[in-house]
Amino acid sequence: MNILPSFKYFKELYYASFFLIIVLVGGTLGYVFIEDFTWMDAFYMTVITVSTVGFGEVEPMGPEGRLFTSFLIITTFGTFAYTISTITRYLMSGQYRIYFKTYQVMNQLEHLKDHVILCGFGRNGRQAAKTLDAHNQNFVVIESSSEIVNRVHAEQPEIVIIQGDATDETTLHKVGIDRAKALITTLPKDADNLFVVLSSRELNKTLNIITRASDDRSESKLKIAGANNVILPDNVGGSHMATLVLTPDLMEFLDHISLMGRDESTLVEVRFNNLPSDFEHKTIMELEKRYQTGARIIGFKTPENLIIVNPEPDTELVEKSKLFVLGNPDQIKRLKVALKIDD
Repeated sequence: MNILPSFKYFKELYYASFFLIIVLVGGTLGYVFIEDFTWMDAFYMTVITVSTVGFGEVEPMGPEGRLFTSFLIITTFGTFAYTISTITRYLMSGQYRIYFKTYQVMNQLEHLKDHVILCGFGRNGRQAAKTLDAHNQNFVVIESSSEIVNRVHAEQPEIVIIQGDATDETTLHKVGIDRAKALITTLPKDADNLFVVLSSRELNKTLNIITRASDDRSESKLKIAGANNVILPDNVGGSHMATLVLTPDLMEFLDHISLMGRDESTLVEVRFNNLPSDFEHKTIMELEKRYQTGARIIGFKTPENLIIVNPEPDTELVEKSKLFVLGNPDQIKRLKVALKIDD
């Protein structure tokens, strides 16, 4: 496991502590050999000298001992105060929490599998994270801004986020791209998204890649690079607003079909491998007869990725096909229990 070195985060603390230890050891040895103090008296004399507390001598000292004490005071002036202030600063600033959070994240990454990699935590990235979390989907965020990463660590510690460059293959390896099932890249520049798509497709041939694009002309390039889906947020938003003018009641109904939460989901996807093994080549009608949950199958996706709306009851269920099921929350819950589908 690649563990982020603690030296990066505690460099000043290490330097201050190391210097203080050298001073204490050197002072103790000096008093032992120059004044023949016991080890305890020598250590105590060194501490009260370095900390400048002003206590008297442990035992009367000769000229050599007083000269050594003067040298110790001059050369170590402020060492104790500097070390204490450094420790206090690290505790107050929360730097130690950042390190342990990073250590925890690296451990989590080692065990992630079939997760989603989310590149960028801007407006689109945050919305994608909200939806993934609502569906209990494991995901990890790559964000280049240290300010955003630190804020997420403080305000949303449940989110697995690392600081890094998503266009760097090393970062993609770090978040387990070879074990991931999907990647969503929401970087603001189309060129960066294109580079992420190219690198990701090269590293994982079966990865489901979804990317955003700002320019219509980038869509074809991103698909050629290996993206499964390209989303243009401006186009989607504009189309949605126009539809609210043309068919407001229909849009209100569609918005009511919630896809946002585990407990409120009314439209779900059922994969072929969620069905009992004896249902291969059986029909939708036979499935609905066995599991009378009240939910209705409103869509079917063939192995060739053809979408059929309101499929016929005699449609055969085959490997790599998918069903889209509509129902109220209770009906969907009964369906998941019947088919033993985990959220």
